[in-house]
Amino acid sequence: MSGYLHSDPFDKGTLAVGTIHHIYYEQYGNPDGKPVLFLHGGPGGQTSKANTAYFNPKNYRVILLDQRGTGKSTPQTELRENTTPELVTDIESLRIHLKIPNWYLLFGGSWGSTLALLYSQEYPDKVGSLILRGVFTTRDAEVSWSRGTLGAANIFPEAWEAFVGFLPVEEQSDPVAAYYKRLTGADEGVRIAAAREWNRWDLSIGSLRIDPDGFLGLEDVAWSLKHALMEAHYAVHHFWLEEGQILRRENLEKIAHIPSMSSFSGGIALGSDFAL
Repeated sequence: MSGYLHSDPFDKGTLAVGTIHHIYYEQYGNPDGKPVLFLHGGPGGQTSKANTAYFNPKNYRVILLDQRGTGKSTPQTELRENTTPELVTDIESLRIHLKIPNWYLLFGGSWGSTLALLYSQEYPDKVGSLILRGVFTTRDAEVSWSRGTLGAANIFPEAWEAFVGFLPVEEQSDPVAAYYKRLTGADEGVRIAAAREWNRWDLSIGSLRIDPDGFLGLEDVAWSLKHALMEAHYAVHHFWLEEGQILRRENLEKIAHIPSMSSFSGGIALGSDFAL
């Protein structure tokens, strides 16, 4: 299935949030249709017109949102005021800005599924339904699968050796912290090299059949830095969530009434769209 074809967006704009960020959005399809919000993965991903392919333009009003510091949102790669609770608040701010009474559907994959679940738990009366792919709930076990020695490292040992081999031996036990230190350092050459290796690992574990052309994006310095920095920023801060927060009984009960469809990855590449 190639999906639905959409015309150019009927509306696009930015919304000021916090004190320094402007989040970018686009609207496609039927302005009077059922409002759908597409939440991209990452952290550090972005939206594109291709994301509209899931939705019939005759029936849906499709909203694409670039999260803080990503895509066409500004300022780029800004880490200040860039936390999970703030991203959740941005979704509600956008709903109010667009004068949407309730979201008919939140559609998210990987990190997008995380935000969809968190928003639904915070505003359960504003969400009509959920479609979640490659669900990621930020538990330590999920993060360890992609950034530790007991998960993807055993399936892709050569790629893992390259990933941790970029680091000094004494820092290899905590690659997230070690990479974050380099991604936020003063040496631009080190930042670029660290970003490429971080993203190379992400790309290496996304599928059992590796597409060599998929690694061409590593030469895009701007994308590579943004994607790696945002993922590491969120991971090193444990996504600003408590362990198991999303799956606590009391939080799941808040959204038990919301019709949902979901798919789970056997192991989830941290915040990576390649896990979907």
